[in-house]
Amino acid sequence: MDVFDIYDKMERNNILLSFKGEITSDLLTSILQIMENKMDNMQEEPKMKKKVYNVLVECLQNLYHHLDEVSETDSDKIRSAIFTIGKMDGKYSIITGNYILNENIMGLKNRLDEVNSLNKEELKEYYKRVLNNGEMSLKGGRGLGMIDIARKTGEKMEYNFLEIDNKVSFFTLNIKVSIQN
Repeated sequence: MDVFDIYDKMERNNILLSFKGEITSDLLTSILQIMENKMDNMQEEPKMKKKVYNVLVECLQNLYHHLDEVSETDSDKIRSAIFTIGKMDGKYSIITGNYILNENIMGLKNRLDEVNSLNKEELKEYYKRVLNNGEMSLKGGRGLGMIDIARKTGEKMEYNFLEIDNKVSFFTLNIKVSIQN
């Protein structure tokens, strides 16, 4: 492996931070602090800084809370996740990737498609409806994170599922954050 190739790709794609490995609560705290410092050093305007920080929190919490869905398999790599944060043309891009049980794909895909189909006002109403519904998922959330990301960014969430085998797939989520929305 040529480390310069990795460096060069990261440089060309304006990657500010990248991580691959097990997601822990201590890691989340460190990453959020690093990104806050980076945005301070870049003299990012407060509105953009707050929006990126809030979306990043949601994305990382999703990784942290949903990784253990596939931990019943015997592979260590299943506990691993990846994320990158980049900035190009005034937009931040937060990309996450993690393993997901194939049996959970349809539910997640349906939720993402539903959130992506809604406009700003519909997202607000959907958020209230889910919040007032009181149903909790097995992980303690109500799926509010994805709705919140869509509301904060005003962008559609791009996603993909790559089948690894008959039990698991690799899920990627790409979130764009800009000041315009």
